[in-house]
Amino acid sequence: MHIFERDQKFVIEQFRQGCFDYLDGVSEVMETEFFRYIGAKNILMELARTFPSPSKKEPDVPVWFYMASDISMRLHGVHSYNAYPYVVRCGGMLNAFGPELGRKVKHPQTGDVTLACNGFNEKNYYDRQTPCDKDFLRKFSKKTEAEALLEWYNRDVVRTFKKHKAFDPDGIFIGDGSYIFVPDNPNYENSTRLFFDEHGHPVSKEARDKMTRAQLQRCQWRRCYKMVSLLHTDRDRSFFFCMGLRVLPGNAGECPVLYDLVREVVAAVGGGVIKRLILDRGFIDGAEIGRCKKEHGIDVLIPLRVNMDLYQDALGLLKGGDIRFMPYEAEPTKPVTIPRPVEMPEELRRREKKRQKTLRERKKEEPPPSPDKVLVRSEVAGIRGFRWERCPLPLCLIVNRETFADGHEHLWMLLDTKPLVHRDDPAARRTEYALRTLIEEEHRQVKCFWDLANFTSPNFNLVVNQIAFVLLSYSLLQLYFLRKGRKELNRRTRSRARDYLLPQDSFIIIYYASKFAILSTLEYTELLLTLSEEARAKIL
Repeated sequence: MHIFERDQKFVIEQFRQGCFDYLDGVSEVMETEFFRYIGAKNILMELARTFPSPSKKEPDVPVWFYMASDISMRLHGVHSYNAYPYVVRCGGMLNAFGPELGRKVKHPQTGDVTLACNGFNEKNYYDRQTPCDKDFLRKFSKKTEAEALLEWYNRDVVRTFKKHKAFDPDGIFIGDGSYIFVPDNPNYENSTRLFFDEHGHPVSKEARDKMTRAQLQRCQWRRCYKMVSLLHTDRDRSFFFCMGLRVLPGNAGECPVLYDLVREVVAAVGGGVIKRLILDRGFIDGAEIGRCKKEHGIDVLIPLRVNMDLYQDALGLLKGGDIRFMPYEAEPTKPVTIPRPVEMPEELRRREKKRQKTLRERKKEEPPPSPDKVLVRSEVAGIRGFRWERCPLPLCLIVNRETFADGHEHLWMLLDTKPLVHRDDPAARRTEYALRTLIEEEHRQVKCFWDLANFTSPNFNLVVNQIAFVLLSYSLLQLYFLRKGRKELNRRTRSRARDYLLPQDSFIIIYYASKFAILSTLEYTELLLTLSEEARAKIL
């Protein structure tokens, strides 16, 4: 590793005498600052030291640079390794690591500005335009076993996040299962073909036999994987870190995998990190819920199924009039404001104000919604001391009742292992569960805007590699925004965040004797104009 130290005074004094090793013009882009952050904080090196390298001996290309290259591709939304040279040229990764890895040069024949890279070995006989070959990245990823990569993610990645104090004291984690659809190609290893309805939910054979012809026409067979993930967030949704991951065939059961994932993460980071686990009803398992509470101190919040005995027992109490409801009002969503890079001109402000007025007038002219869709009031109640033979713990139920304009009511219930102490606890638990429903927005982020499922190979190792590095890049970028005081950007898409952060500014970097100086274009111009004739001729 070659270390460069910033020393403005020394480098400028040497430059005034006509001495320098290399000079480069760079843009301060989001990617450059991001790699400087994970490099300066030693995050990249820590992850590389524990990475399950498939090579029996130390590879020519350092593992940390392989990881940096893979992360850089995900930040650009590129998954084909053939596009790696493009990513290196237009991205800011090399700016963060200095000219030893790559520098800009002008081709003597064509005059094109390109990169000249030394590489990491002496085996290359042609001019290098990337620090490592794209085929090396592809082969290294393909040889890395999927199971070893996931174990590394669920153990060492989580430990690194804990070491850098990324976990919120409230310890809120959300478990979820999601389908990842792929082309209907049987070569996709470990994938399965399932029958899905129009909403993307799998349909069992029994349910399919009961469907009408019109309903069947809206369904289709789709090939897929199943991703079980464990996300960490806070009450303000300032970040979403993926802190646990499993990739399974589409028809695999997700419930036991999720609880195994929880135990795997707890074994890696210890107790007291996961304090609250919010789940969907697909993960109801009394024995596992009790084990989470008794062995790890994790309180589980999960909705009940309508066909469960607990649900029917609560209905009996409702009919007896023993449950007192309280009005419930959802907490207003906090608006996320991002300052505009440029102040909006007065003419555009007037035009926007007029447009908003037109939209309000059109909304008044719309017909009123159907009474069965108009929510009149929401109420919530709590029940203590429930017993369930499958769970060795006393449980609490949060009963939610929605009343609509046509008079009909909708009931749904939450099961909680955390005791109800205060009068306002039932409303607080319902508000807490709302965090789980917001996970769909995070899935939309990584699937649509980070191209999570845009696979370029049916090889299972490469499929898992892409999923793992997309979620790792997504989590590291959120941590970077959080530490830089730009947490509002964590709710923006990848491309929108880049719009606000690149380019920030342009600089000239002068390197000499393992030291460097950073100057603005005006400072560099002033420096050139004040040089002695001897130094100017030497530099020229």
